[in-house]
Parts: sequence; structure tokens; C-alpha cells
Amino acid sequence: MIGCQSHVTMNHSDQVRSCQLVKPVQVILVSDRCLNQQKGLPRVPVPPLWKTCEGYLSALEPIIEEDELKRAKQLVEVFMKGGGVGEELQRSLERKACNTDNWTADLWGKLEYFENRSPVVISTNLPIVCPRLDFRDKQGQIRCAAKIIIALLEFKTTIENETLPAENLGGKPLCMEQYSQLLSTCRIPGLVRDSVVFHAKSANPPKHITVVYNFQFFVVEVYHNDGTSLTVDQLCVQMERICNFTSATNTEPVGILTTLNRDSWSKAYLSLMKDQTNKESLSAIERSIFTLCLDRAIPRESDKYCTCDFHLITHGGGSQWNSANRWFDKSLQIIVAEDGSWGLNLIHIVTDGTVIMAFTDYLVASMKKPEMIQASILPLPMPQKLHFSVTPDIKEIIEQAKRSMDGNIRNFGLSVMVFDHFGKNDLKAHNMSPDAFIQMAIQLAYYRMNKQVCASYEAVSQRMFRHGRVSLLLSTTSVSAAFVKAFDDPEKQNTEKIDLLQKAIKTHKENIKVTGGHDIVAHIIALSLQAVENKIPMPDIFRDISYKKFLNYQLTTSQVKIHLCCFVYVDECFGYSSCYSVHNSHFVIEMAASNTDKRRSTHHLIQNMKDALLDMRALLEQTPRAT
Repeated sequence: MIGCQSHVTMNHSDQVRSCQLVKPVQVILVSDRCLNQQKGLPRVPVPPLWKTCEGYLSALEPIIEEDELKRAKQLVEVFMKGGGVGEELQRSLERKACNTDNWTADLWGKLEYFENRSPVVISTNLPIVCPRLDFRDKQGQIRCAAKIIIALLEFKTTIENETLPAENLGGKPLCMEQYSQLLSTCRIPGLVRDSVVFHAKSANPPKHITVVYNFQFFVVEVYHNDGTSLTVDQLCVQMERICNFTSATNTEPVGILTTLNRDSWSKAYLSLMKDQTNKESLSAIERSIFTLCLDRAIPRESDKYCTCDFHLITHGGGSQWNSANRWFDKSLQIIVAEDGSWGLNLIHIVTDGTVIMAFTDYLVASMKKPEMIQASILPLPMPQKLHFSVTPDIKEIIEQAKRSMDGNIRNFGLSVMVFDHFGKNDLKAHNMSPDAFIQMAIQLAYYRMNKQVCASYEAVSQRMFRHGRVSLLLSTTSVSAAFVKAFDDPEKQNTEKIDLLQKAIKTHKENIKVTGGHDIVAHIIALSLQAVENKIPMPDIFRDISYKKFLNYQLTTSQVKIHLCCFVYVDECFGYSSCYSVHNSHFVIEMAASNTDKRRSTHHLIQNMKDALLDMRALLEQTPRAT
């Protein structure tokens, strides 16, 4: 989460990576129109300075040395001194918050997305793996894709007509804005910072999608002149035409350029835009409602919970498979392979976990509905193939992109485990929160591997606020650190270990309740940015090693919903990203990391987590106090 340099010299985009998903919550649908409640949503408050500084020191306590903590306390005391720089920065942030709908959303957008120059593949885009479907051929692939298109267009209609049911949590309305930004949106590479374009509410909103097959791009109009959508059968006709048209065509894989780092891609983008044909083709892709990727099946692996679907949806499998069969800057890519695997790849700039989950729920449910056969009667225009003029310079960049993408995939470590020894029901019988229990198991597994406690976080939704995104729940606490250090200590009694586990779980649950609206991480980074914006010398609190360690998250975690498996991104400077879903009798756990550091192993960590879960459950069963 932190760049490898000091705060003064590092790019702010290297400071922190926001969480990709959020802890699942029981969201209630209400009959009110989805945008009626928007104006009444409160703004995210700016927390009191003292409260954030107190939380900052609490977060530092388990992860830094005693002498470092002593110095950090002195720096915080100076920072908070009456009439000092802390109060000045706080007032500046409060003024800014009064003039923006959501100061935290602006913060994450600037730091994480627009100025982040890493490739979006693996690094920032969100992959969503959906349950495999029952087909294994081209015809099944095409029909499945057509049904998904229809489901998406139906969902689009509910957004445009504002008939999408509004959501609330615990009686509080949730922000629905992200739904309206999900479609007809595209990230645009820039030389210094990227931007996002929204076409859904333009004067001439798009009526087409982009279909990618054999690395070639096609425009498919999905509405008739009277505004009605094509039928499933008509869409099948169009995609069959595309597949037949491209079966023997050799074209430069321009889509692979979107896998480059943003500096290289932005330069290539400007070169492409100099040609009118390229400009028109790029515009067609960027304006499209979404992109549909018809993929080849990649080789399957033999492990118990096959990871090939995760690789397919995340990066396409490499330049020799489907990585060029993409446009990774599109807000939404639907990916359907010949072997029944399918999923979504989304840019994270415009949407977060709870919205993506609800949207994917809709698509998955739609695939289970009985299909009405409707013969195609009206003649359909041929899909329009998009052409690109590829100069020798662009061709060389395409080759560079292939090598870079394949290298990034080699450095991408991923392990998935179905833990079927027990699940939610067993933990509930012990009065244990399954989510908090898993959080403690992850920390214990990491501690056993590295013999040290690390900073970690779990995502918490902020959609109860206007334009709400996510907060970072700091899940490593003094009590969780005490628990993991004591667990394997032979001098500690089981009853003491149980007490520490219970305290750690209680603290985690209490922190979840208060994190929404009080994001310590966002607040403290925002204060540092106020110093930059106001040209104030950077306070020592932000120059100190403790600040770097505070933001150096070696464990970034998310709980996801039952039928989905997703993971957050990885970076070679940081640690592990973990996703897990909680079921009545089992858990699905995945670990992702960059394996450029040979000391880092997702396989090792996930096996340690299996042992931690079993050992912690054994502790509960061996100690009568736990019941």
C-alpha cells in the first residue's frame, strides 16, 4: 500500500491501494425509485482530529517497535498541538468537504485510479468469476452470450427508467449512483493522469455493444429503430456472423495495448489517435454500452478447485490465449469462453463490491430463467468490423505489450481452497462471528509464516453516504496481535488463548460498527494532501517511518457473497490479497500476490490458513468455556 520511498518524494498514487470489494451485508430492496433517496443522503463527515490521531496510534501499536511508537506519539502530540499545523490542515479539509459531495471518493479517485500508472490488469480491475454453465461448444457459448446481453439490456432499462429498486441497510437508504455509471463508460489513458468518460446520459447515448473475437472488434447494434432490443435469436445470428467472418483472419491484436502500464499505453493511444480510422474505432469501443469477449477455453488445471477460471477472467491467460481479446479500459467486460466458464471484468473507478455483487446476482439469476424461442424475422445489418491502422511503431509496442503481459502473469501468484472441514454453522454454535474468526485465522497464518504481526485491513461499505465508496477497517489490533502471539506459546493456557480470541473478535465486530463514516486511513492521507495543496511544509508525522508502516498493508482482505469468487489486485511491493466466502458448512478462500518476492507464497499462506482454522476450532472444542 505504500511506495518504497519517503512520503516527501513518492507519487501519491503509490501511497495506498483501496480495497476492491467490501464486506457483504444484508441489503434490503425497497419499492422506492432508486434515485429518489439520493438528495437526502448525508455527506461523509470529516472525523475529529483527535479521534483519528488516537486511532492512528492504536493502529501503530501492534506493528511497530517500542521506540518507534514512542517517537510516533511525540510527533502526534506536536501535530495536534493547539493552533498548530494539525488544526490548520483539519480546517482546510473541513472547508474542502463543505464544497464537495464526498471528500473520500475524490481522494481515492485521485490517488488510486487517475494517477496510478500501473497496468489495470491484475493491478486495479475487478474480476468476477461466475458459476460455470453447462455448455462446451461454440453454439452454447454464443447462446449464453446472447442471453447475458438481453439480461444486461433489461438491467440497463431499470437504471434508465429509475425502476431499479432502491436499497437500504438497517433502515438507512444506500447511494445508488454507481449503478448509473456502470454502463457506457470507459477509462481514457492520459500522459499524466487518466480520465473517465460517461456516455449513458449524453445527447446521443450509445445503442451498440462491442464484441471481441479472435482479437478483432465488432460493433453490434442491440436495438431496433423502434427502440426495442434484439432478441436472443437475433443476437445469436449476429455473433455467428462475427465468428464466421473472423475464423481465418489475421489481425494485429490491438486490445493487448490496454494491458500496458498507463505511461506506455497513453503514448501509444495518442499515436493511434492521429489516424482517423483508428480514432473512429477507438470512439466506437469507448462509447459502447459494454464489451463482450468471446474467448477460447484455456488449459484446465487438476487442482480440487480449478483456478483457470480465475485466470481467464482476470487476465485472459496470456498473449497466446485471450489477453488481447479484451479492452481492459471498458467499465464492463462480459467474458464467455467455449468451455462454459464466464464472468465479468470491471474498472474499479466507477463501482464497488456491493453494487457489483447485486448486479452479478441479477445476471446469474437471469441465466437460470426459461428461454422463449423467438425466430428472427427482420433482416439485420451486418456487424461492423472496426479497423485499425497499425504502424511499425505501434506493432513494436504491441509486441512489447505481449511480453509485458506474459511477464506479469508469470509473476501473479494465485491459490484457491475449498475449506470443507466446517463452516458458518459450526462457528455460530460457538458464538463466534464467522467473518471475525476468519480474519483472526488469516492473521495467525501470516504470523506463523513470518514471525511478525503486519498491518491488515478489511473493506467496509460507505454507501449510506452520498457518493459513498468504501472505508478501510484496520483489522490488525493490539488484541488480535496478542492472540496470534499467544496461540502457539506452550506457556499459555487454553483458557487464556480463548479469552484473547474472544476479545479480538469482539474488537473486530465493534470496529466494523464505527468504521463507516470514520475512515482513519482516508482522513490521515487527506490531511497530508492538504499540506501539499496548501504548500505547507510536510509535517514530521508524515515523514516518519511509522507513517510508512501504517500504510504498508501486507494483508488486504474482503468477504464476498456465496456464489461469487473474486479477488483484489496485487503489487510486487506489497503483500497478499485475500477473498473468502462464508457458507453454512464450508468456506472458499483465495489468496493472490506477486511472486516476484520468493519469500511470498500464496500456496504456503493458504495452507497455513487451513491449519490455523483447524487449530482454532480445535481450541474451541477442547475448552468448555467457549460454549
